Amino acid sequence: MPEAKFSNNERLVLALLRREGPKSRAEIAAATGLSAQSATNISRQLIDLGLIGEGEAIRGRVGQPSTPLSLAGDGAFFLGLKVGRRLVELALVDFTGTIRMHRQEVHPHPDPDRVAGFARNAIASFIDALPPEQRGRIAGLGIASPFQLWDWGAEMAGWRGRDLRSELAAGLPFPVWLENDGTCACAAELTFGRRDLPDDFLYIYIAHFAGGGLVLDGKLRFGPHRNAGAIGSMPAPMGGQVLDHASVLQLEGMIGTHLPPDNAGWTAPPETERHWARQAGEAMAWAAVTSAALADLGAVVIDGALPPRTRDLLVEETRAAITRLPAAGLDPLPVLTGSLGRAARTLGAAALPLSHVFLPDGALSLPHPLAQAAQIADNRQHVSGS
Repeated sequence: MPEAKFSNNERLVLALLRREGPKSRAEIAAATGLSAQSATNISRQLIDLGLIGEGEAIRGRVGQPSTPLSLAGDGAFFLGLKVGRRLVELALVDFTGTIRMHRQEVHPHPDPDRVAGFARNAIASFIDALPPEQRGRIAGLGIASPFQLWDWGAEMAGWRGRDLRSELAAGLPFPVWLENDGTCACAAELTFGRRDLPDDFLYIYIAHFAGGGLVLDGKLRFGPHRNAGAIGSMPAPMGGQVLDHASVLQLEGMIGTHLPPDNAGWTAPPETERHWARQAGEAMAWAAVTSAALADLGAVVIDGALPPRTRDLLVEETRAAITRLPAAGLDPLPVLTGSLGRAARTLGAAALPLSHVFLPDGALSLPHPLAQAAQIADNRQHVSGS
């Protein structure tokens, strides 16, 4: 599976079924512009490869019964590793985007040796748990990690000069990608999330810090430094940057304690949380309207490693703040709620190998892992001045 090569038409059919759900062969032909014969031949090939399956024939209509085709969950698997400030986690994701296996480890801060050891052990246990005939269907590992981790504090100095992608790839039989965690969260929404997104939108993800992604013409944009959509770094009108106002770190400072890396123990006092959300909404509204004026965006999408209620509060406050900003010459900017929450970055990591193997060319604009690693290393050297 890692070496499999699919034509763009085959990828197009798979992307259609992923985005819109089960379709008959005639519906596939109509939606893709393929001839009926081509749609039938491609469908047969994908069925033979175990990537799609046939449902029950639908009868009662004029003509031959219609048989819906859909993605087969066991058709392929993808590993997604997320490196976070308080949590490292690995998931095995199937072809439909369902998490089949998951393992996580809480830490005071991500130590590179410990993260690498966790990843190796968890990957090995996942592979061992799969039936032998499915192990070859793992298409790759994606890693979602903040860039320049050493900037987080003295305890993170060990990350300088470390290449987690290469370290893990050396012991694996499939390719490995690494991208910014905010970009990966956006990739997850684009690949596995809501289906009513416009072709152009800004994505904001609130976790320990703020990050995000940018989608133009239906494609995730990475930028020359693989850091497009770095919302947290944008200036804020009240001073500082967006991350100084819209981040879990800021909320923790206001309540004087750490919040857990899950939803169950979220204990922020409602009044304090509302005050934080209002400040965060002001900062995000400024970033969203500025971005919309520059790129003529169709929406801003807000998600985060937050309880759904807290995420909804951020969406509410951002909508209200946008109405207070001057916007002459701009169309109204819808503020949409992301659909994946805490799972977004892990699913987005898994979306990296999925995109490379199965999505139409350029859907996520991913280079080969080795070229990508060289580009990231060159960009980091340029930024750090070393």
